[in-house]
Amino acid sequence: MKIARFERGGQIRLGVLDKSETRIQALPASITDIRPLITEGVPASDGEWIDLSKVRLLAPVPQTPRNIICVGKNYREHAREFARSGFEAGATTDVDPFPAVFTKPSSAIIGPGDEVELHSGVTQAVDYEGELALVIGKPGRAIRKEDAYKHVWGYMIVNDVTARDRQKNHKQWFLGKSLDTFCPMGPLIATADEVDPENLEVRTWVNGELRQSANTRDLIFDIPTLIETISAAMTLMPGDVIATGTPAGVGIGFNPPKFLKAGDEVRISIDGLGTLTNTFV
Repeated sequence: MKIARFERGGQIRLGVLDKSETRIQALPASITDIRPLITEGVPASDGEWIDLSKVRLLAPVPQTPRNIICVGKNYREHAREFARSGFEAGATTDVDPFPAVFTKPSSAIIGPGDEVELHSGVTQAVDYEGELALVIGKPGRAIRKEDAYKHVWGYMIVNDVTARDRQKNHKQWFLGKSLDTFCPMGPLIATADEVDPENLEVRTWVNGELRQSANTRDLIFDIPTLIETISAAMTLMPGDVIATGTPAGVGIGFNPPKFLKAGDEVRISIDGLGTLTNTFV
């Protein structure tokens, strides 16, 4: 099942996409948040099918008090390009022995088609990071690897937009990752039964130029390892989002770096999860 959150006629709704992913059937109007669907199941709907061209898709997960959990340097070639870029502060090795985990505030969340602010007053080095993200469905703490997938409800695309200069200057990554609009996500969530997360092609284009292309089987730390590590002494809750890391081909991987500028369009595609497109302004 593929689910999207959308706005039509001033109302925010959730709906189920048809197989062609060109129409959506709205769920009951009382459901405007993904979390009841996770915890209580997706109710049946006999509502009309609406053409996607007649709605505005929103971020599948709304802004909430909980942060988005992110993983850095989780593809080998990206870890190497980051280490060579000069923008990584304090690293002693290309590939770390443990996952690099940080967060983005939910205030950074925007949806497909929304504009990403370049924040020229505080950064001159805005970069893109196309990523597979998972959505937690079953709460848990100290989750074992062998049980990890039982806690995943679905998958979607995230663009972990980053201000590289702030990431470097402040040593910790939070300020470089957390500017408003720096977490586009969507356009849909595919439930776990729809996706093979260990064999997905992740691709990113900037103004039509293919920059990133990799498969999730190349993750250094796979999804069960990430869930075990993150949940070791922290309870994961339904609706929590974990972004699994980005492949090589980000802007800092080029010489000179290719940072984003006003008018640039970033398009991210992952098998079975649609395409997430945003313009930078």
